[in-house]
Amino acid sequence: MKPKSGKKQVVRGQPSWRLAADRVEAYVTELGGQVGPVTFQLKGKKVRPFSVAPWVEEKTDPLLPPILKVLRGDFFCLPFGGNATPYRGERHPVHGETANARWRFESLEANKEAGCLHLSLNTQTRPGRVDKRIFVRPGHTAVYCQHTLSGMKGPMNLGHHAMLRFPDRPGCGAISTSRLVFGQVFPFPFERPENRGYSLLKMGATFDSLERVPTVTGETADLTRYPARRGFEDLVLVVSDDQLPFAWTAVTFPADRHVWFALKNPRILRETIFWISNGGRHYPPWNGRHVNVLGLEEVTSFFHLGLAESARKNSLVQRGYPTCLKLNPQKPLVIPYLMGMAAVPAGFDRVAQIEAAADQRSITLVSTSGKRVATPLALEFLEP
Repeated sequence: MKPKSGKKQVVRGQPSWRLAADRVEAYVTELGGQVGPVTFQLKGKKVRPFSVAPWVEEKTDPLLPPILKVLRGDFFCLPFGGNATPYRGERHPVHGETANARWRFESLEANKEAGCLHLSLNTQTRPGRVDKRIFVRPGHTAVYCQHTLSGMKGPMNLGHHAMLRFPDRPGCGAISTSRLVFGQVFPFPFERPENRGYSLLKMGATFDSLERVPTVTGETADLTRYPARRGFEDLVLVVSDDQLPFAWTAVTFPADRHVWFALKNPRILRETIFWISNGGRHYPPWNGRHVNVLGLEEVTSFFHLGLAESARKNSLVQRGYPTCLKLNPQKPLVIPYLMGMAAVPAGFDRVAQIEAAADQRSITLVSTSGKRVATPLALEFLEP
């Protein structure tokens, strides 16, 4: 492999590196290392599933965190969450330095087998190094993300923060996940009316099905259909089954004949956070215009509160669900995660199961209606 230029171009207001294969084109921002926009080629059409915040090319408050100035696609959080409370003298920015600092270019490599953008970041708040590698492969409609943490010690919550933008058609997306073992609405106020923010789901309510989640009105909400509940901002967490070989989250768009999916190792990323953002924030820079966005965030974390709350004994830990990983400076930790898309036939309504091929080189998406779609995927990537 021969290293290529680290030349950047401005994309949606941010200097970014381009990485592409025959069926995927992805941009990665220098500031925050955010992956987006991403374009997938699906049977003759181009699909761009990720959200880009409406203010990214506007003049914003100088005090706005870099993460919000850039906000797009997917990014890696270390530690994950707001981090308003310091942890043992560590005062991390919202979603960590990895989502706010400028990444250093290491290499951009490509050959017939794969392309790889390698960036690095030396962290300051908790000294160490993070190596970001984003891969694309010819013939694959997927983006492979890998972060390697080196030289750090102690507990850490972390995760990915993928954000999808849905068409403005109520209920057009069908959301599903691999087997979940526990679900809960954020157990504290997520948005407050006195701050011009509004939520609908019942604070702290537990559930075992995304189809029946309690609301403040006494009714239940079906979180498997989106867009829905315009005017509200909500957050829920589900715990993945760590006995599965891999865990997955999927969104099917039957009318558009395609599906988005994400796969993870559930022994590394234990939970999935649903950030349901549909115009419920009326303060800057949101101003009621961040609509039809769904964050599907694969994490090991106590909701989105931050490191201090995730490192101590919390209600999830008391139930037996880890909310931190323990970092060893002598043993780098690799966090693999992949996102992909596939075209689906008429009648493919919702992903019910994702099956791995025996050779680990493809998956089959199985719908509740019995339709099956195979797509190339390198599943060995999930085993660091």
